[in-house]
Amino acid sequence: MLGRLRRWRQRHWRDRSKAERVELQTVVTWYVTTWFFAFAWLMLPLVGGLDHRPLPLALGGSLLVVAALQCADSNRLTRPALDHYLQRARLPARALRASSVLLGLALALSVALAATGSTGAATARLAIGASLLPFGGPYGVVVPVRVFLRRAALLAVLLMAALGLARPDGAGVLATGVMTAFGTLFSLLACRCGAWTLSVIWEAERAREAEARLAVAEERLRFGRDLHDVLGRNLSVISLKSELAVQLARRGRPEAVEQMIEVQRIARESQREVRDVVRGYREADLGVELAGAQGVLTAAGIDCEVRAETGELATAVQSALAWVVRETTTNVLRHGDATRCEVGLRIRKGHVVLTVENDGVAAPDASGATEAAAAPASARGSGLAGLRERLAAVDGSLEAGAVGGGRFRVVAEVPLTDSGEPAGRKVGDVTS
Repeated sequence: MLGRLRRWRQRHWRDRSKAERVELQTVVTWYVTTWFFAFAWLMLPLVGGLDHRPLPLALGGSLLVVAALQCADSNRLTRPALDHYLQRARLPARALRASSVLLGLALALSVALAATGSTGAATARLAIGASLLPFGGPYGVVVPVRVFLRRAALLAVLLMAALGLARPDGAGVLATGVMTAFGTLFSLLACRCGAWTLSVIWEAERAREAEARLAVAEERLRFGRDLHDVLGRNLSVISLKSELAVQLARRGRPEAVEQMIEVQRIARESQREVRDVVRGYREADLGVELAGAQGVLTAAGIDCEVRAETGELATAVQSALAWVVRETTTNVLRHGDATRCEVGLRIRKGHVVLTVENDGVAAPDASGATEAAAAPASARGSGLAGLRERLAAVDGSLEAGAVGGGRFRVVAEVPLTDSGEPAGRKVGDVTS
């Protein structure tokens, strides 16, 4: 049961994008921080310094209950407040009413503890700081910084005046102002800076998606332009010559046969040119893919080492291996938690071997099977079949699987002739 739960959590984590992972980690950190600081600054000093009389015990117990309610309410508001900051949803103003009421109760109880002498002055000030943190986190994300600072300054003045009346002590009043300023600024910086970092990450994520869509649109335009250039003129000539052949045939002229033969020749030439365009569209450049893999993985924080031997390889071999590099690189980014990837290309007499190996693969479970989510999608579904089809066209083979130590390896091998062409195919062979 525990093993299945752990595997479910791992899959749930790996199914998220990097931006979603950072956001989830940030939100969980806020949840934990709220409870930790509230009770580290409140419960521990209060338990040790509280006077064991009925009234102090009642005030202290009530303060602990209110603090727990504050933390729970802060956790409830964390996600909506973040969505409000990221402009994904609007947080109604009334959503903060319960938090404001709980803050007022917590501060009133803290001042009452100080006024009745139920606890030490330092403990009362720590209680004030602990009361401000759960409220200040979501509130600092929702309102503008200037508004937050103005209201925090007004609250500090009110608390200093209240404690000054309760315990006339100049140094104590100043310490109360310092604690109030620290609590409000700490909550503002902790949550506001985290929310700003998330906004930058999501903006970069949207920019990458827009860039990918633009690249696809540009490639489609290029492909459409090339087809138009190839077919536009030839189809116009075919139309004119067909019309001329019809007119000549109606007149019984033998030249009609010559015109139709010319139409047939142009149609075959157009078919060949279309194949060339499609082949150029489908083929990938091996050198470009190797350089692109290193750049993309490095930008994603994955240490990538590429060791490629230069040599004369046929265009078909380069295209097949380039697709292997492209597919495996994509899946290193999408699956697992890789920190290092090694890409090697070795050209030997009689064959060329491409190896892509990365870490970050989940350890085997009790049944001996690795996490399905950790293996690249190309090793589990249609991606692997597609790569094998491309390699089969050049008599190549593909092997993929875990190699131990949390590593995954993809090996593509293509046999070569002395001329660098794939073995089993003639030099002049082409694939459509």
